[in-house]
Amino acid sequence: MTHRPAVFAALLGLTRAGSAIGDFWIQNDLCARVKGASDDHPVTFKDPVTGQETTHGTAGGRSACLHHCLTYTATQAIVAGAGARALGIRVHPAAAGAALALSFATHYAADRRVPGKGLLEKIATRTGKGGFYQLASHGINGAFQLDSAWHHGWETVAALVATTKATTR
Repeated sequence: MTHRPAVFAALLGLTRAGSAIGDFWIQNDLCARVKGASDDHPVTFKDPVTGQETTHGTAGGRSACLHHCLTYTATQAIVAGAGARALGIRVHPAAAGAALALSFATHYAADRRVPGKGLLEKIATRTGKGGFYQLASHGINGAFQLDSAWHHGWETVAALVATTKATTR
């Protein structure tokens, strides 16, 4: 007998842990700084080891965001997969794939933060949260907070998807 609420809670916790690890420990500095670059808003990156500076436009921004989202999603898969196995949860492969695809796509959409054109900035502006999105003082970073809330919401949906047809041993 599957206890769906418990399986959901476990998968959500594992997914959240994988997300934090992927976003803050696995993501490299280049991806973090360049993923929002565009030809209109290029980003210059200085390699901390070599000191070499490179400038990145749209192609570099897309590549950096893609690389980050691939490593982020792989980290989620490893953490959630290992955790589910340790807890005796069998996640249906199609449900796991769908959950990871959802996580990847929504993460890319949020993290491709081209100034004035990024999805989260547009949503924030249209919903009256544009000022909060731009806030970067008093120890608060509005863009980061809204980004985190976006990811947490989609991780919850992904955990619900992953729970589909899950069983316990």
